[in-house]
Amino acid sequence: MIKLATLTFNPFAENTYILFDESKECVIVDAGCYTEQEQQTLAAFIAKNDLRPILALNTHGHVDHICGVEFVKRQWGVPFALHGNDKAILELAHCYAGMGFDVDSVPNVDIDLAETTDIQLVNSMLHILHTPGHTPGHVAIHVPEAELLLTGDLLFKESIGRTDLPGGDYPTLMNSIVERVIPLGSDTRIFPGHGPHSTVAHEVMFNPFIVEALRGDVNYKGGGTAHEN
Repeated sequence: MIKLATLTFNPFAENTYILFDESKECVIVDAGCYTEQEQQTLAAFIAKNDLRPILALNTHGHVDHICGVEFVKRQWGVPFALHGNDKAILELAHCYAGMGFDVDSVPNVDIDLAETTDIQLVNSMLHILHTPGHTPGHVAIHVPEAELLLTGDLLFKESIGRTDLPGGDYPTLMNSIVERVIPLGSDTRIFPGHGPHSTVAHEVMFNPFIVEALRGDVNYKGGGTAHEN
């Protein structure tokens, strides 16, 4: 059975996730460890649990989600996976230096998630869902066996991701949520890039943006390409 650990890092209180199973292989999702102390915290968790990282996997390319990726690649010699539509977003990371980040370079992308729909741990499968809207190449990571979904900055508890940054689009984001997330089922647990976890059932009931969309007040039908993958 897959296990999920959460470590919260950097000035934006970003949730870094570690997915692992009984094989001890693990995937590090949205490595946001920025300071040396945060990097040591991640490394200590990996060592304590005797885990073997096989991949740095990102939901999207914003700086608060990628600022620890270079450390992960260097520390464990793993490839970096990001959707190709977010490579331009990744290259903008240096523009956020004034927001508490000092970014000299960005990590090279080794695996394009536009060409990958599944990632295999020894005993578990991670399914990649293209969920644009917050960024063009944003993805969510679904683990069907555990009924959990890592939503990055697409969907938060009772809120949604920003769409006013480069590449963002509100109808596209809502299309991703309604067409890709909600059909996963009410019991699916949602683990976002910031803040506490939730469930699909809770969001359908209490997320004002979703309530508005399902009521027909938002025209999201033509938004984006959330039907892909």
